[in-house]
Amino acid sequence: MEQDREEFDNEIKLGYGIGDLYFGLSMDDVEEIMGEPEEIEESDEEDEFEHKAWNYWDSGFSFYFDKEDDYRLSCIETANPNVTLFGKKIFEMSQQEVEDLFKQNGVQNVEKEKIENNVTCLSYEREMIDLYFEEGKLLAVNFGVHMDDNLEVLWPKQA
Repeated sequence: MEQDREEFDNEIKLGYGIGDLYFGLSMDDVEEIMGEPEEIEESDEEDEFEHKAWNYWDSGFSFYFDKEDDYRLSCIETANPNVTLFGKKIFEMSQQEVEDLFKQNGVQNVEKEKIENNVTCLSYEREMIDLYFEEGKLLAVNFGVHMDDNLEVLWPKQA
């Protein structure tokens, strides 16, 4: 039974992906699930890693494919308000509530950094997730495939 877009699984699974979109998928696989991207960006020469970003502005998702990883899905960025993490709609939560949610789920090690334009970034390095807040309101979430202590990519097994 095919999932209706309204029933799309918006649960972020750390180290795995979101819904049917798991890290390690090919660009063709992502296109089969999401359709054609609205915009494709390619990295600049001065970027540390050569990559492509597929933007789906209407649904609030961007998908990143690194050349180093044979252009497999390695990172997702979203501003979709329906996204959940640990079963909670995080875009409806304050920065403090999101921090508390991580603690309740055993994730304690956070780095907070003030970046430009009064934006605060919460980084959970081991979990490979960054959350961007402005005045306590979540703007975007960026999360990626996990890596081991030797910086080797830990591709998830397909569910």
